[in-house]
Amino acid sequence: MAVTVKLPTQLRAAAGGASAVPVEGETVGAVLEALWTAHPELRDSLSDGDGGLRRFVNVYVDGEDVRFGDGLQTAVKDGAEVQILPAVAGG
Repeated sequence: MAVTVKLPTQLRAAAGGASAVPVEGETVGAVLEALWTAHPELRDSLSDGDGGLRRFVNVYVDGEDVRFGDGLQTAVKDGAEVQILPAVAGG
């Protein structure tokens, strides 16, 4: 499934400056693995090292927070938009 991963400004340098990255995947976990394969530096910023996401990283599929769905197993439809938003201190 082709999806678009939207990246916030603070992560774009690790993705060659791109604000959006097209990847393939049927679940959020597969989409993130594809993203990390294309841009390995993002893994260090987003992954907890055990295959999950860091606590402060929020992921949305078409505007819905995956924490209230199936987490990394949340299904992603063809053409969906996955948005990654790390929490940022400073209000």
